[in-house]
Amino acid sequence: MKKLFFSVLVCSLFCFSPLSFAEIIERIVAIINDEIITATDVEKYSEKIKSGGLTDDLLIPNDAAKQELLKDSKKLLQTMIDEKIIDSEVKHQKLEVPIERVEQEIRSIAKRNDIGRDDLKRAVEEKGIKFSQYQDFIKTGLERHSLIDRAILSKIKISEDDVMAEYAKLHGEASDQNFEFTLSHILFLVEKGGIKSAQDRAALVLGKIKAGEDFEKMASEYSEDPNFSAGGLLGSFKAGEFSKELEVVVHKMNVGDTSKVVQTKAGLHILKLTKKKLIPDPKIEKAKDEIRGKLYDRAYKRQFQAWLEQMRNEAFIRIN
Repeated sequence: MKKLFFSVLVCSLFCFSPLSFAEIIERIVAIINDEIITATDVEKYSEKIKSGGLTDDLLIPNDAAKQELLKDSKKLLQTMIDEKIIDSEVKHQKLEVPIERVEQEIRSIAKRNDIGRDDLKRAVEEKGIKFSQYQDFIKTGLERHSLIDRAILSKIKISEDDVMAEYAKLHGEASDQNFEFTLSHILFLVEKGGIKSAQDRAALVLGKIKAGEDFEKMASEYSEDPNFSAGGLLGSFKAGEFSKELEVVVHKMNVGDTSKVVQTKAGLHILKLTKKKLIPDPKIEKAKDEIRGKLYDRAYKRQFQAWLEQMRNEAFIRIN
């Protein structure tokens, strides 16, 4: 009986040719938690990148990154490992996206490209990609981004000081804001008795104001402005819209201040600054918005890499 068993065993061993083993054995390149990456997986992934197949811009953001992976097999394998780590965490946190959300995203992509859903489907299939594969790709991408956003968005803080510091680096120090000044005045005309008489009248009124008299009342009683408005209101002006004489004085005033006597072509003025409003410069505000976006992208990538490194450290990874 033992001889019979031994004969059967020997026969069995010789029946399995080397070719039979080649068909059932696959080389494992890496193990990540309870997932594996085989040599065939690596070959398919590399071919997908070469042929312009679907790749996630979260990990492969542009063509330069694709070329880098094709030149460096270690980086390519690390990208595949990172995908496994992220997808494993998606499952762990149960962040599965329903088909309705996938369809919503597909329709949004079509709209951004000014085409319909059917046109998008045809365009995808013309590239040799099944639409069901495209749906799976969108689903995976949404789930990954949901995970990353949840992990890092709360850690990104871009302050106004950060933006202005970056603005200074790019454009040099500059004032990022202008002011609109609202002024009232009491005008004394030189043509009424000459400059000396106008100076005396102005000095008299200024003295009364300094003694506590109400500016608006003094304006109503003494202003010689032919276009007089209630309270002596002169109007609202931005920097650069004043005469040079007024510009120098107004920029040194605080709201509620009354000026000394100021001479212009129109005559002699006593000014009161009644309001000072911040007016952001549109050009600088646009530049700041662009800078804020770039700083956010930079911080997002930095936080993503830090998070990913932490996930790598916590995962079981073995590379053969």
